[in-house]
Amino acid sequence: MSAASVDATACPVDHETRQAWLDQAKKVKSQDPPAPPPPQATPTPSIPNDIDLSQIPIQTRYSLDHGTWLAAIPRSIMSPAQRSALDTFREISTIPRAVSAEGHDAAVNTHSPANNEQESGVDEKSGNWVYPSEEMFFNAMKRKNYDPEAADMRTIVPIHNAVNEQAWKEIKAWEKGRGSEACGGPRLVSFMGQSKELTPRARFNSILGYSKPFDRHDWIVDRCGTHIDYVIDFYAGKNEGKPGKSLNFFLDVRPKLNTWEGVKMRFEKYWGL
Repeated sequence: MSAASVDATACPVDHETRQAWLDQAKKVKSQDPPAPPPPQATPTPSIPNDIDLSQIPIQTRYSLDHGTWLAAIPRSIMSPAQRSALDTFREISTIPRAVSAEGHDAAVNTHSPANNEQESGVDEKSGNWVYPSEEMFFNAMKRKNYDPEAADMRTIVPIHNAVNEQAWKEIKAWEKGRGSEACGGPRLVSFMGQSKELTPRARFNSILGYSKPFDRHDWIVDRCGTHIDYVIDFYAGKNEGKPGKSLNFFLDVRPKLNTWEGVKMRFEKYWGL
């Protein structure tokens, strides 16, 4: 599969969001890595709302072609140069990108979105968003004067991608039956990381003593020409410190309450309508 060419110097993800994910990746790295999955074909895994990172082996990446976790080349047979190199492979997401003129303008102009067309790219064949590679993550962090380790990228990239796939799955569940089927389903216009800005719900829960999310994304979804704003809070599960017991991620995905449509959707969800 081919991806659209992009500016190699472009920052694929804003530095605050990247640092938040890197912090979580380091927590995962501190745990004993789980055994790789068996080589035989396995059914397509369903990524639950709470994602067990023990299902995401380091040195593994998610294949969108087969819907299964495919082990990368074993490091034991790599040359020293290969082991130290950062992967340039860019995973093609399952998230369709809005390509209308209106959607393009929104993606470019919406308050410096974390990933726009130039920065993240779109797959020419599928029309889906393309995730940054390990090398893009690493180089962007270096430009922001962080001190990343190449090995961390092998943890953070597959986790970051899998969690975003789950976020899209949750958004599709919200959008089901609301009219987007008439034009091929919902499409993502833009997404923006705002890790330092708490949502009202997250702030209220923190007052009650609950943990704060380590990251937040604001996504704009196109529903046959109508834009629906979503907010996603990312929570890290408790680190039990047990060997082989990895962290869990929890996603709180919901429409924003900045439009009557968002209010309506949340009301119907609450009352089971």
